[in-house]
Amino acid sequence: MDGRVRNQVRVEGVVQGVGFRPFVHQLANRLGLAGSVGNDARGVFVEVEGPPAAVEAFLLALEREAPPLAVIDRVTARPVPARGGTRFEIAPSAPGGERQALVSADSATCADCLRELRDEGDRRYRYPFVNCTNCGPRFTIVRDVPYDRPNTTMAGFAMCADCAAEYHDPADRRFHAQPVCCPACGPALRLVGRDGTPVAGEPVAAAAGLLAAGQVVAVKGLGGYHLAADAASEPAVAALRARKHREDKPFAVMAADTGAARRLCVVGEVEAAMLDSPRRPIVLLRRRPGTPVAPSVAPGNRFLGVMLPYTPLHHLLLAELGRPLVLTSGNASDEPIAYLDADALERLGGIADAFLLHDRPIHIRTDDSVVRAAGGRELPLRRSRGYVPQPVALPWPFPRQVLACGAELKSTFCLAKGSHAFVSHHIGDLENYETLRSFTEGIEHFQRLFDVTPEVVAHDLHPEYLSTKYALERDRVELLAVQHHHAHVAACLADNGQTGPVIGIGFDGLGYGPDGTVWGGELLVADLAGYERAGHLEQVALPGGAAAIREPWRMAAAYLDAAYPDGVPVGLGVAARNADRWDRVLAVARAGVQSPPTSSAGRLFDAVAAILGVRDAVNYEGQAAIELEQLADPAETGAYRAGIAAGPPLRVLGTDLVRAVVDDLGAGAEPAVVAARFHNGVATAVVEAAAALRERTGLATVALSGGVFQNLLLLGRVVAWLEARGFLVLTHSRVPPNDAGISLGQAAVAAARDRAAGR
Repeated sequence: MDGRVRNQVRVEGVVQGVGFRPFVHQLANRLGLAGSVGNDARGVFVEVEGPPAAVEAFLLALEREAPPLAVIDRVTARPVPARGGTRFEIAPSAPGGERQALVSADSATCADCLRELRDEGDRRYRYPFVNCTNCGPRFTIVRDVPYDRPNTTMAGFAMCADCAAEYHDPADRRFHAQPVCCPACGPALRLVGRDGTPVAGEPVAAAAGLLAAGQVVAVKGLGGYHLAADAASEPAVAALRARKHREDKPFAVMAADTGAARRLCVVGEVEAAMLDSPRRPIVLLRRRPGTPVAPSVAPGNRFLGVMLPYTPLHHLLLAELGRPLVLTSGNASDEPIAYLDADALERLGGIADAFLLHDRPIHIRTDDSVVRAAGGRELPLRRSRGYVPQPVALPWPFPRQVLACGAELKSTFCLAKGSHAFVSHHIGDLENYETLRSFTEGIEHFQRLFDVTPEVVAHDLHPEYLSTKYALERDRVELLAVQHHHAHVAACLADNGQTGPVIGIGFDGLGYGPDGTVWGGELLVADLAGYERAGHLEQVALPGGAAAIREPWRMAAAYLDAAYPDGVPVGLGVAARNADRWDRVLAVARAGVQSPPTSSAGRLFDAVAAILGVRDAVNYEGQAAIELEQLADPAETGAYRAGIAAGPPLRVLGTDLVRAVVDDLGAGAEPAVVAARFHNGVATAVVEAAAALRERTGLATVALSGGVFQNLLLLGRVVAWLEARGFLVLTHSRVPPNDAGISLGQAAVAAARDRAAGR
């Protein structure tokens, strides 16, 4: 037909709910092309017809000019006979078929919507639910795919004539924006007391007034409820901490913009980019001296977790209050975040003085994400809102569909098919029924959303983890047990798109070993399919089992007993502070009663923290090690030496480091210097052990994983010194190094074993 060509085009990736169809429509009209575009279960389908040069320009622009929230995995095109069309239309969404479309993550309010929010002449002036195709709720409101309004929690809000006109106008940025709404037709705010009684006044202004008066307000957000307090008010923050039963763990702070964040903390280029990104995570930043926040926000901590507003409601509330807010998860300690209104009023009624509610339902609860900068790039510590459900795309396939159940602490699950691993939002610690229910409901939602029917279910070796028990109860699936630290190393490999083999360093608090001992300071020679335990930290007793995790002084006793078999040196403060239980705990450890041997790196850090007087007992997981890192003087270059006993497996002698710590303390060295030399000593031992394994195996790539590598001082030293010795070093950037990454590692192991079996 006069030299015209027609192509059927398939676009896969995060292309629904991000303005992709309006973009395609406008692009085709700009180039004078005919055809259509629509959503289906796989993504976006396009038919485009016109002159060959225009069609070629269209295909190039699909990826180059895509909307800001789109993530394109693949564009495929095939020629079909021309039809002689003259118009380009948006076709109705096509139901049916295997669901392969990717759902977009929730995204922070864009600049255009913020201008409307602040424009007194705009019909959405101060409307707390303003959004468009480039921003707003996505994952937390999606019930099903394709991503159309009837399949979201906006289904109950019928569009008014003005919003409908925008929605149907291809030239409008709200064209096919599924959550589009305005004050005439959309969700509304209300402020109530803890007993549900309405509070007089405009809700945002009244809530800000309560916050300024030192009260705690529960605020319904995108993925659940937050508890808010004036960050500068010590009585308010202390009350929040007491009511929430959160003794020391830091609270996050929300600042109005990057400038406000800079007044609180040191913000580098990488940190600024993370703060300002549409994902809006909590970013760990070094606080400035004299930072104007209450001491109870982050007791004794050199860092603050800071985030910027990501909903219109946040912007309005901060502007009204005029200073930063504490904004922490709406829960009591160890519970999942509240997201249902009735549940929130019941569970948070003893914490919050008032509730700032709205009537748009949240379909899936999602906590804030947490990141920090490491080595010039983002290191995720908690991957949740703003990131999930974007999959981790991998360069190799999953022969069978997989469910990986993760670990127990910082729980996530992972569903995988094709070349995509859908790592879940942060679930929490699987230690109670409510969190387990959140875990199981999340799996059911992901299975439905991404049309995954697992054939393989991977799980941790630990028989008492609730995630393991859940896996064992699944019917009609093949089960695969994956050792904890192999999963850590596999997660790092998958994070970097590598298959191995590598020298894997898995340093964390604990993981169940196939020999029945507690692992945690592991040197593995591993690929995705398997591993050899090539080395580990020297084993010592874990006195009292879980009690030793809560009370680091017990680990100090165990390490000192191992380091000084003829008797612990006189005058050590840790022994004096715990004299009433010291001998009894040592007797239990020596007898092996509830005191399994452990190679845990986390417990070695705990022991040194207690010896240095940092902390004898902890109120949250990893607290002693975190505070030991903060104590250390980063300018100190001295390092203690740990012997390495030849194996196999080789053993890194942590008792050498403990003796060096005790000797230096006895000689009057400052604790900050001793803490730094200990960190440097651990880093040196890792490098020397890796070099020894390179001699044996010829491997020159090292993968670092496990929660201990959230320690930036240690991570920075290890990476720099390994690279100086000629190693290629793999670290995490897409999933956390802690146990939140375990599920990805388990899924990667399952796929590798399937490929090795020829499936």
